[in-house]
Amino acid sequence: MTVTGPRKAPDVVDVVALGESMVTFLPSRPGRLADVPSFDRAIGGAESNVACVLAAAGHTTRWVSRVGADGFGDHLVETIAGYGVDTGSVRRDPARPTGVYFRTAGDRATDAHEVAYYRAGSAASAMSPHTVDLAACRAARVLHLSGITAALSTGCLDLLRELTAPGPDRPLVSFDVNHRPGLWREDPSGAGVLLDLARGADIVFVGEDEAQEAWGVAGGPPAVREALPQPRLVVVKQGATGATALADAQPAVFEPAPHVTLVAATGAGDAFAAGFLSATLRGLPLRTRLRHGHLAAAAALTAPGDLAAPPARDHADRLAALDAAAWGRLRLGPGWTAADGDRADEEVSTP
Repeated sequence: MTVTGPRKAPDVVDVVALGESMVTFLPSRPGRLADVPSFDRAIGGAESNVACVLAAAGHTTRWVSRVGADGFGDHLVETIAGYGVDTGSVRRDPARPTGVYFRTAGDRATDAHEVAYYRAGSAASAMSPHTVDLAACRAARVLHLSGITAALSTGCLDLLRELTAPGPDRPLVSFDVNHRPGLWREDPSGAGVLLDLARGADIVFVGEDEAQEAWGVAGGPPAVREALPQPRLVVVKQGATGATALADAQPAVFEPAPHVTLVAATGAGDAFAAGFLSATLRGLPLRTRLRHGHLAAAAALTAPGDLAAPPARDHADRLAALDAAAWGRLRLGPGWTAADGDRADEEVSTP
């Protein structure tokens, strides 16, 4: 099998995100997949979503993955590059296709929601320490990974273990647990694998409900931190309530999420991670990092599809600097990210 890809030494970027992205087909109207007559094409991928949001926020980013030597692979690479992401380390596989999936218009959290994945044997599932440019992965201030990749194949799991192993050239590793039970259906060890990978990371993002479902960890953020004592920082997402950051040698910090008029729930977790990492790269305090995570998530929640443009940095900084009372009065609806000045105050109901 022949695999093509660049071999020159990569430039160091702010964030490298590694993982599978797929072409997504979104229904033209609500209903069962069996009844939807047509679909609109988009892209979906937890890690590339993070890279795109960070690039839109002004950071240098690289997406590392594999796609097929097909039109869908072309679409993914061109679309992600269009956000300003470096795609030069994406390798094309002439023997395996690009993954695709179809989903209904409903919320993923409801029983009525349907997703049909066609990713078995995809080009990305053939990622391994031997088929990915490891130097390109490590040439970053932050390397962002997720548990989805670990579930795709043995080679993908080997790759994540290689990238999270201690070493002199290892960047700061960010890991979003992203427990997807359907991907681990045939492997009951999946939850333990995710726990081991999370323990090897520097920054971990995990939902409170996710930790309970995957690991049986009840008792909120302190119990999650007890299960994950190794990372420098654990961020426990608590849904619409807010999020808690637990860092070494610091008190836990909880920050409530602003009130949001929901349009679509997809992509919010990825956006939160991107907002938090952006603020981390800027050296901002923990509470401010959480607020930037919430604001980036709010941008995704108030727009359709998996990807939404984040607010401009000065706009986000102004909102993140509000006092607790003003932050609690925020009401973010569709279009809020494009607002500025007095109009922004009116739309988001700040004082």
